[in-house]
Amino acid sequence: MQLSDIFLQLGEENFNNLLRSISIGRLKTYQLYDRVKTVLYLNKLNSETLRKAAPRIWARIGEHDDEFASEVSQTILISHLDMIRAVLDYQGIPHEDGFFAKDADVAGYLKEGWQQQVWEKFHAVYPGPALLFYINHLGWEITKAEQVFQPAA
Repeated sequence: MQLSDIFLQLGEENFNNLLRSISIGRLKTYQLYDRVKTVLYLNKLNSETLRKAAPRIWARIGEHDDEFASEVSQTILISHLDMIRAVLDYQGIPHEDGFFAKDADVAGYLKEGWQQQVWEKFHAVYPGPALLFYINHLGWEITKAEQVFQPAA
């Protein structure tokens, strides 16, 4: 499974919600603002330009450009560090303010059924699309998940 597959399987509506949740302030704090603006081919980066560019960004994700999908995912995740820290703490995964140490082996912390447990614990606290994306991103990154997680009803 590729990173772009996560976006595609979660759907365009969730993707648009994720774009709307991007924090311009966080991008500036982590010095990603100019990089994101360049990667997304935007002259100006704000919520309005992101909203207008969403169909073009979605189409590019649909081309399975994983380097591009990685950039978009980093942009989304950096905007949700509080959620990331909470999920990692809940799972007992060692991290440095939401980031893994180099060469950290954290796969052993994710036990069978962890995705549903995380969803049940946090879906009422954090935006659903962001949490669902992070659960899938974490599974893809750490356990090399082959299937996109969708919560049980």
